Amino acid sequence: MKKAKDLNELIDLVHEAVYEVDELRACLEHDDEEASVYTPYLNTLDTMLRALHESMTSGTYSGVGKGGDLDFMPLFKKHERDIPFRELLRTINATHREGYEA
Repeated sequence: MKKAKDLNELIDLVHEAVYEVDELRACLEHDDEEASVYTPYLNTLDTMLRALHESMTSGTYSGVGKGGDLDFMPLFKKHERDIPFRELLRTINATHREGYEA
């Protein structure tokens, strides 16, 4: 997945990640067995993604290309193999860390 080309595209990617969390949560309502895999990180990731989206849409987001990881990355790294939309989160973080796609 290519990095975002501008802030609007990055906002769309974060919005998509929030949607993916909502979809995963909806699926888990019907499958208690699977829920135990996602419960350790889902609520925290959801909160972090929504806060990131809010900061971007409100104008308080610090910007891209400054070299640091987003706040959700330690959680992501711990649960990476269990996150179905991990490539999307990698792309969001790569855009944040390295800057927009040229």
